[in-house]
Amino acid sequence: MFVPHRRRILGMDELSLQVLKLFIAMGAESLDLHTLFEAGGNDPASRARVLDVVTRLADSGYLESRGSDFYLLTDKGRKAVR
Repeated sequence: MFVPHRRRILGMDELSLQVLKLFIAMGAESLDLHTLFEAGGNDPASRARVLDVVTRLADSGYLESRGSDFYLLTDKGRKAVR
């Protein structure tokens, strides 16, 4: 069975998937950027990578910026982690 969104997911890097999965693991519709940093670890380079990933996910429609460093998991993002 061909699932169109599966092909896009396979092209997604591991950190992007970790960020999206964090919403599901925490049972939250929205999370703040500081919580999302947990997907990358504690060092500054990892946090910079998470910030880049979150920006890319928001630009791609997987997340929606809600202001004040909060991000909402969209339906597209939810489908990506199923």
